[in-house]
Formats: sequence, C-alpha cells, structure tokens
Amino acid sequence: MISQTVEYALRAMARLARLPAEECMSSEAISEEMQIPRDYLSKVMRDLVVAELVSSHRGPNGGFRLTRDPSVVSMLDILRAVDELPRIRACPLGNPDHVKLCPLHQRLDDALAGVECEFARTTLAEIVDTEQASLPLARHATPTRPARDRPKRQSAPTPASPLAPRKAPPAAPPPPAAARRRAK
Repeated sequence: MISQTVEYALRAMARLARLPAEECMSSEAISEEMQIPRDYLSKVMRDLVVAELVSSHRGPNGGFRLTRDPSVVSMLDILRAVDELPRIRACPLGNPDHVKLCPLHQRLDDALAGVECEFARTTLAEIVDTEQASLPLARHATPTRPARDRPKRQSAPTPASPLAPRKAPPAAPPPPAAARRRAK
C-alpha cells in the first residue's frame, strides 16, 4: 500500500516529534533507534527538508528537528514529501472502451481515496500521543516505566534443566518439483 520510503519517513518524523522543542537529533541516532538504513535515511531526510517539514542544523549539537508543531503535520503531508499515494485515474489496462473506470477499478480507487482521507486527517501528534508506550519499530525510544509497574522477570530454565525447551530437529527440505512429478 505505502512504499518503504513512506514508512521510513513516518518513523523518522515520529521520532523527531518526541524531541523537546529546539532540540535536534542526528541522522545516525534516528537511523539506529528507528531501524532505518543510514544511506536510505539520508535520502528521506533530504526530501523532508525540501518539503520544509524538518530543518537541518550543523554543528556539535546539530541534526534534524521539526519545523512545525506535530499537531499541524498530517500523515499525508509526510507521505507527499517523499512519495505519492497512487490513485487510479484511467483504466490500468489502457482499454479505450473504458471511458470511465470499471466497477473493479472504481472500488479500488475508492479504497485509495479512503486511505488518503485518513492520512489527511491523522496528525503526527496523534501518532506520537504521549500516552502511547512506544514508537513504531524504535529501539531505546520508549519511555521506561517505574520499577513498581514493571512485570517481575522469571528466570529462564538453564539448558541442562529438564524443563528447558528442546529444539526440534530441522525439517528435511521438500523434494525438487521434478522429483515430485516423477513420483506421481
């Protein structure tokens, strides 16, 4: 539905939205926390800067930060900064008899319109609601709970213990398709 580029842009923006005002975050830190390949993130951040959703700052405390309050940045703004949501405007088969979309392609386009509408009405602030416990696919970015709220850890059984789970032997690979045909 959405490209990997859009997914990475949404993750990066979600992380930056959690920063205190006027604080920057380096691309290396965003890459590590949000599990985004560094080179790919560089391209994504460039597109977000060009779209004026983030600004880039040099220096020892430099990095990236949002240019707008998360409550006025929509998911659609972020998507459009790095990609586009495909819509079906004409017959994908190029059939000249289809002056308007056939019922199948009209329904598909209606579904895409619904996604676009939902992205337009969902703000970055809603994505990173402070009541939420974690950011999408983030490492180390989740707030920690006080010790009294954490579940108690149970010690794992040792490998020598009779309670330790045993590994099942690896399954034999399926026979090649040619061998299956000959067996019939």
